[in-house]
Amino acid sequence: HTNIGNVRETFFFNQLNYKLEVNSSKQSDFLVEDKYTFEVGGKNKNKKQTSSIPNSFIVKDTIEIGTGNTIPLWLFGFLY
Repeated sequence: HTNIGNVRETFFFNQLNYKLEVNSSKQSDFLVEDKYTFEVGGKNKNKKQTSSIPNSFIVKDTIEIGTGNTIPLWLFGFLY
């Protein structure tokens, strides 16, 4: 069986790692360019894990439109 969380995170990593430095983070899923923190999840992912972290974003699968610091996962497909 495929783990959907791994699929989401692999997609996100592949899209950004093409041009940017992407590392794992102790506080969330990814730290990009040593500045931006990203937590990747499904539509029910909340801000609890990143609320106290500056420059942090929630990346959600299965949403069409983002608001605030929430970004739809599919938009990262345009970066490659």
